[in-house]
Amino acid sequence: MKHYNLFTALRAAFPADLNSPAIETDEGLTYSWRDLDRATAMIANLLQSLDIPPSSDGVPPRVAVQVEKSVEAMILYLATLRAGFVFLPLNTAYQSAEIEYFVGNAEPAVVVCSSKSFNWVSKLAFKAGARHVFTLNDDRTGSLLERASHFSDQQAPAVKQPGDLAAILYTSGTTGRSKGAMLSHGNLLSNALMLKEYWGWQPGDVLIHALPIFHVHGLFVAIHGALLNGSKMLWMGKFDPKRVIEEMPRATVFMGVPTLYVRMLAETSLTPAQAANMRLFISGSAPLLLETFNEWRERTGHTILERYGMSETIMLTSNPYLPDARFGNQGERRGGTVGFPLPGVQLRVQGESGEPTPKGEIGGIQVAGPGVFSGYWRMPEKTAEEFTPDGFFKTGDVGLQDERGYVTIVGRSKDLIISGGYNVYPAEIEGYLNELPGVAESAVVGVPHPDFGEVGIAVVIPKPGQQPDGEALLTQLKAGLANFKIPKRCFIEAELPRNTMGKVQKNLLRERFKGMF
Repeated sequence: MKHYNLFTALRAAFPADLNSPAIETDEGLTYSWRDLDRATAMIANLLQSLDIPPSSDGVPPRVAVQVEKSVEAMILYLATLRAGFVFLPLNTAYQSAEIEYFVGNAEPAVVVCSSKSFNWVSKLAFKAGARHVFTLNDDRTGSLLERASHFSDQQAPAVKQPGDLAAILYTSGTTGRSKGAMLSHGNLLSNALMLKEYWGWQPGDVLIHALPIFHVHGLFVAIHGALLNGSKMLWMGKFDPKRVIEEMPRATVFMGVPTLYVRMLAETSLTPAQAANMRLFISGSAPLLLETFNEWRERTGHTILERYGMSETIMLTSNPYLPDARFGNQGERRGGTVGFPLPGVQLRVQGESGEPTPKGEIGGIQVAGPGVFSGYWRMPEKTAEEFTPDGFFKTGDVGLQDERGYVTIVGRSKDLIISGGYNVYPAEIEGYLNELPGVAESAVVGVPHPDFGEVGIAVVIPKPGQQPDGEALLTQLKAGLANFKIPKRCFIEAELPRNTMGKVQKNLLRERFKGMF
């Protein structure tokens, strides 16, 4: 029987010399490929030894994990796949009400948390029916490792089919209650294999891993990419701009969110010489400002490759790795766009009544392909609502595709402002605001209004040492935009509320300003 277990595919890509370094940490520790193989076997054996009754719906046991970033946390993820269980990563910022919702919703058999959270997490976990709660800390301590140390370092990975569930990822919830996206072994493996080719992974590549690992970007895109290429990772528990720049001569690939690039640009040590050994800088998870894109190219000589994906679909589009026709699309990496649909991905832009929009016109983005999830955990009605009759997933993102095929994301459909019957796209206004003198970044949200139903208000973050005037900014906007698009008020603030992946939490801004008019 053919193995489709994602772990088996990753393990098959380990280099022949298992004693060579697989991971070097910022604390001076080195893990060999053999260490990864043995440790995943021991934890998988521990998981399989637990007294977990089979579930009535045939879904394997869930392992919910809320721990700080560590190599051992990554090993736990791989061991969960190896054992044939389902991995459920949880953001380290979540508090008790959120954790109560997740464990109640997913009903994990096993929960792993940090020792400092054990008292409150274990109460919620046992109340939700979990059978086992382990601890795991970022200093290689905790009951999980103590228990696993008694198990054999040999283990036959569970046999899986492409459609078998591998992970449940709860959406970040910037627009409402989190939903659990169900991703299969086939979803994850097909996406990883395609990106390996599309992004030109090469023998000898070394990845700087500075992202969190409870999210698609750090857990799937970065880790799968390195493991599937047998590439060493330079592992950082937390992002440190000076440290990343320092490590560039020893590395070739870096993946980050826009905020990380902005923070590195603030360092004088970022130079073309320091980045000379690097092959690829990738950005995603939030929109990359055109200013950051251009400044990075000027400062390093490298052009950031921006791509687009979601928890529900993994990666969907990417700017080209090479400016040639190798993959059927001739073109360059274009700032402000997320590139072309990836091989195997079908992407279309639809109008409100379901008709295709002309090239270059804004509509709702819908996708189909091997990476697209099967649905939301225990939400059949929500799942049915989010798929079209012909099987396309409605991403909830609004955007356009130009004549050459480049995709540009304009915002979330939930962020759309309907003011006096006109559609207003916040991303368009933010784009103009961000170009005005003294503006570092902006966010535009809709709030209720007695006459227009809804109007936009803008929150602007000034550049260091600058003090733009809100009313003056709105006056400048009027020269270039229709009056119905102009926000009614503009506030100057020190920062925008963000989630841990750097996305602006517009729901919090809407809530804060909802009584304004």
